[in-house]
Amino acid sequence: MVQIGVLNGPNLNLLGTREPALYGRTTLADIDARLAEVARELGITLRSAQRNGEGELIDLLHGWRGEVQGVVLNAGAYTHTSLALRDALAAIAVPFVEVHLTNIYAREPERRHSMLAAAAIGSICGLGAAGYEYALRGLVAHLRERTPPAAA
Repeated sequence: MVQIGVLNGPNLNLLGTREPALYGRTTLADIDARLAEVARELGITLRSAQRNGEGELIDLLHGWRGEVQGVVLNAGAYTHTSLALRDALAAIAVPFVEVHLTNIYAREPERRHSMLAAAAIGSICGLGAAGYEYALRGLVAHLRERTPPAAA
């Protein structure tokens, strides 16, 4: 069965209460619950995690090597600064979709560049919590297009 990792970076554990005018009132638990429903619909399994430290995110990705077939990633502020996170994604050699709650291109200049985007199969930003669902659906569609059907 296809297994997808959903990885959230720094401060995303505070969703719902952290700057709700910017990030909305949906919590990370709400997002995880919705993604679990979508996963059941798609016939896949999820591994979800959130870490605040860059090294913790990298360790988690290394641990998923060989276990997940793709990753939905909201790296938070590390999106704009972390070559190490991009290298970890390359090292585990799975496709990933970058997701952001806000439109990073309409924000402060330092948030308008992603260190991860060039390695991602796609990026979704500015669609709030729904962006996670779109990222998951897009990633699964990508995986299914690349994988030939099993012989009957």
